[in-house]
Amino acid sequence: MRGADYIVKRVVFALLTVFVAITINFALFRLAPGSAVTNLARVPHATPETRLAIKRQFGLDKSKFQQYWIYLGQLFRGNLGVSFANSQPVATNLRTALINTIPMVLIGTVFAILLGTLTGVIAAWRRGTKAEGASVTTALAFYSMPTHWLGLMLVILFAGVLPTGGMSNEFLLNPSFSTHVKDLAEHIALPSLTLGLVLYGEYTLIVRSAMLETLGEDYILTARAKGFRAGAILRRHALRNAMLPIATLVALSLGYIVAGAILVETVFSWPGLGRAVYDAVLQRDYPMLQGAFLLLTISVVFFNLVADLLYFKLDPRITT
Repeated sequence: MRGADYIVKRVVFALLTVFVAITINFALFRLAPGSAVTNLARVPHATPETRLAIKRQFGLDKSKFQQYWIYLGQLFRGNLGVSFANSQPVATNLRTALINTIPMVLIGTVFAILLGTLTGVIAAWRRGTKAEGASVTTALAFYSMPTHWLGLMLVILFAGVLPTGGMSNEFLLNPSFSTHVKDLAEHIALPSLTLGLVLYGEYTLIVRSAMLETLGEDYILTARAKGFRAGAILRRHALRNAMLPIATLVALSLGYIVAGAILVETVFSWPGLGRAVYDAVLQRDYPMLQGAFLLLTISVVFFNLVADLLYFKLDPRITT
């Protein structure tokens, strides 16, 4: 019964967090100076009637309280509103942007997990050696680098070798499937590498810490005393029992990665969710911003919930 109570509490807390985030998101963007009308009505000799018509079209002539209740009602029906910038449904814009973001995020995350786990295991197993010092120093260096700065350095380093902006070559007319895939791979390489290098340092440090704790356990000493090979000890005993913090770190970071992709996509002009948020901020596109941040909030809350449930599944001691 304790397990059921734990799960219910975590789910209720997640739903309350989403509701609070919805309210904050609604108020936050309306506290910023200017409005969508400032950008939409920038036409020669725009009359007050034109501005008023634009306000009425998007419901900006109503009070903030009325706008809030209208927004909640639309959200309850699954309607995220219409973008001020292109008059398209926000859900459609977000779907297109998210489809572009997911491959870049997945490639960068997989790269970070594989490299971070490898270097973390090496650093823990070779504790006190130059290998550990090099692994930890490199991981700390990349972990502390600002994402946009690292992206700009990669742009300078690989300019002329790999595409440094956009998602595809606009001059390719009716390319074959293999040509299209090759072009997409070349464009996605630098954004994914930037994200992966920033994340890999965190994975290295967490894996190293978890492995050092596990390698100090009695059953590891027993396995060594029995003459087991180092590889078998690492795979069957140390790494398997160190998976708890690693699994939860992956779950937690996945939610924040989508939000962190904003800087990467801005640097490389990648037409994903991060770029859509950046453009919406410049255009004071309230519905687009609310929809995007709602999506980001849900992703963070959802993966935090997944991390909590993983803790419960992998380590039932938390409920005792």
